[in-house]
Amino acid sequence: MPGTARDDEVVRVVDTPAMRVHHPSDAVGVVLSAVGIVVVLLLAVYAHGTTEGVAQDIHGFSSLLARILVVPVAVLEGLVTVFVPLAVLTELAFRRLGRQMLESLAAGIAGLLLSVAADAAIRAWGSDEMISGLSVWSGNVYGVVLPGYVAGIAGLLTVAGPRSRRRTVKWSWNLLWVALAVVFVTAQITLPGAVIVLLLGRMAGQGVRYLSGVRSERAYGPDLVDGVRRAGFTPTYLVRVRDVADPQGVLRRQQVTSVTDGHVTGEVDVADLRTGEHPSVAQTVRHPAEAIVATWDPAAVALTRAGDNRVYALFTSDGDRRDVVVLDGDRQVVGFLTRLWRSLRLRGLEARNAISLRAAAERAALLSYAAASAGVRTPRLLGVAESVDSMLLVQEHVDGIVSLRDVDHDLLDDDVLADAWLQLRTAHDAGLTHRALTSDVVLVGAEDGRPPHVWLTGWESGEVASPELARRLDLAQMLALLALAVGAQRAVESAARALSPEDLESVGPILQSIALPAPTREEVRSDKTILKQLRAEIVDRMPEADLEPENLTRFSVRTIITLTLTVVAVAVIITTINADEITSALADANPWWAVATFALGILTWIGAALTLVAFSPVKIPWIRTFLTQIAGSFVALAAPAGIGPAALNLRLLTRRGVTTSLALATVALVQLTQFAVTVGILLVLSLASGDGGALVSLPSTTIMIAIGGLAALAASTLLVPAVRRWIVKRVGPTLQQVWPRLSQMLSQPSRLALGVGGNVLLSMGYVLAFDAALAAFGQSLNLVDVAVIYLVGNAAGSAVPTPGGIGAIEAALILGLTTAGVSAPIATSVVVLFRVATYWARIPIGWGVMRYLQRTGDL
Repeated sequence: MPGTARDDEVVRVVDTPAMRVHHPSDAVGVVLSAVGIVVVLLLAVYAHGTTEGVAQDIHGFSSLLARILVVPVAVLEGLVTVFVPLAVLTELAFRRLGRQMLESLAAGIAGLLLSVAADAAIRAWGSDEMISGLSVWSGNVYGVVLPGYVAGIAGLLTVAGPRSRRRTVKWSWNLLWVALAVVFVTAQITLPGAVIVLLLGRMAGQGVRYLSGVRSERAYGPDLVDGVRRAGFTPTYLVRVRDVADPQGVLRRQQVTSVTDGHVTGEVDVADLRTGEHPSVAQTVRHPAEAIVATWDPAAVALTRAGDNRVYALFTSDGDRRDVVVLDGDRQVVGFLTRLWRSLRLRGLEARNAISLRAAAERAALLSYAAASAGVRTPRLLGVAESVDSMLLVQEHVDGIVSLRDVDHDLLDDDVLADAWLQLRTAHDAGLTHRALTSDVVLVGAEDGRPPHVWLTGWESGEVASPELARRLDLAQMLALLALAVGAQRAVESAARALSPEDLESVGPILQSIALPAPTREEVRSDKTILKQLRAEIVDRMPEADLEPENLTRFSVRTIITLTLTVVAVAVIITTINADEITSALADANPWWAVATFALGILTWIGAALTLVAFSPVKIPWIRTFLTQIAGSFVALAAPAGIGPAALNLRLLTRRGVTTSLALATVALVQLTQFAVTVGILLVLSLASGDGGALVSLPSTTIMIAIGGLAALAASTLLVPAVRRWIVKRVGPTLQQVWPRLSQMLSQPSRLALGVGGNVLLSMGYVLAFDAALAAFGQSLNLVDVAVIYLVGNAAGSAVPTPGGIGAIEAALILGLTTAGVSAPIATSVVVLFRVATYWARIPIGWGVMRYLQRTGDL
């Protein structure tokens, strides 16, 4: 009982009882095992020659080994299938781990079932190459061999425990590897088959571990106390700090654990102490409920919210209060993946390989020591210790400081804002960056008798010897935080007083939500205009500043979707096109008409340049505009059809001094007039053909029904108010920007005519090039039919967000030609020639021109 020990030897830990943990690394392991199985299957198909050659080298003496090792192979299989499970389960039983025994059995059964399912699936749906890559001779039968007992044993051992703590698990893994090596050498299984069954077993075991949870290896109770003592402190109380609104609710869920000489000598619910259920124990506990409430000061709560770590209030025998931050090993996988994803997505930020618990703790300690040494006002790190699967960081506790989230905004005068910038600049002057500035790591001290001042905490994500971009990100994060607290105007004013004009200007282009930590992004979403207000305030103060948003990301969700669609489109084209027929058709093509196809495509560059020159609000050189359209052919390789050239036109205008909003309006006007001209060309060609109904009669009844159905569906969606509001929100700003420019152009008929003429030349250049590609193969269609097939097919294909419309445009044009009576092989050859002349052949030309324009400063 607690009362049997001297009071100064008893440490009381107020904490939530330890529970089973769903380890994120198990979920990651399941995914990696599944990916590994897919990779091995692909190797079995596409690297069949290599894997078969390795197997033949090893199996060269398999017949001899099979005769020599008949008994050992049988013995090994018996040991693996019978004695391994028996030995492991017996050890678990002796350790009284009944639940882990059941989980191990479940994992073994799951692994066995997965192997049986995989065997059946491969036999039923696998290609001949895949089946051959996994098949061996067994007697007189040649077939797929995936030994289920291997997957079952691998699953059982995965759940039974780590090799370092279970002797039977250690020897069982060794025995399993030896048995697999022997059956592989004796040609009883293929190399891909051996890897697959092992991965199936691991996937089953890790899946069971994640779903059921594992016993926590974190430092709780005696382990926590032992770690604090190794850090050099003598604890009397360790109280878990929580961010809660209902203290009484947490008291009912927590326990007081008494630890004496490293052993639990008492465990009582806090609620029972308050109701007098255990008066003898309560007498030995000095006001536990009051001790818990005392830990709910704003600084401790902010420390808890700032990171995904446990925080304890440490009370020592000398009466001092300190904070203990506990980093748990099972959380490091999530932190590593988060940091890796952010470093991969953001430009200029290198990934830090801190996946291990010790590495994460050492980085946090290094940054904390470095910040304090540089003169940054931050809580001092007093000690570091390791205990089981946790690292403990003991730091000083500062009374009277409140996080920026909770502080009374009346305290945020100009001196406080200046001090916030001073602390950040002090860190930057020492080469340190924080990289995760949130409203919970920027704290304001408001002790009695002292003026308010700023503290910076939470340096776990920081960096030493930081690059320039990391420093700018810190400045942008601090500016956003202060704007959320005191408004954009005061925040920019404080930054202008603390930073140089160059630093303030450098912040504007990266004032984007992607540059902010997740908690700050959540706060920005509640005030969606705050970043725009900040940029506007900077522009008002520095009218000549270039605040065009900087591209901080390497890719986005849209990029991933685009690349995926591109890969699918290319794969479909490659697998469906008859290469022999196309080669034969291209060999028969008229080379002069092929050259004419490329030459007519040049008209599209001229037409696009004329349109932009006509609609530009400032005078731009025609030759530079023409070269920009050529450069757009290279950008089309990485952007959906029409997007890349539009982006270059926008860049050209802004580099010529046009404001971003006016440049956007000009580019949007160019695209809208191009759409109107396309529709007009279709109508004019239909009337000029002598048969006004040609355009109407072209689509079949089925196509008309499909078009009508789509139109009805689109109309019905407009009946939903939310959809209408979304469309107005998206389209409204563009129309508001375009209308003034259109009104201005209507008052200048000559420029309007030049712009419309350029769009006509652009569209007809493609139509005539498409007609020339038809002529190269001896095909002839009415010009109206050619125009309809190209314009409609190009519009439909461009709607698919693949770079340059790859795949979608080809499919739409081939479908249009075959509908018009051209044979499929010839239609495919025509489209291939057309796309080579008007898309692929332009890419190297566009690349060279773009490099030239970048050197001259035009782009």
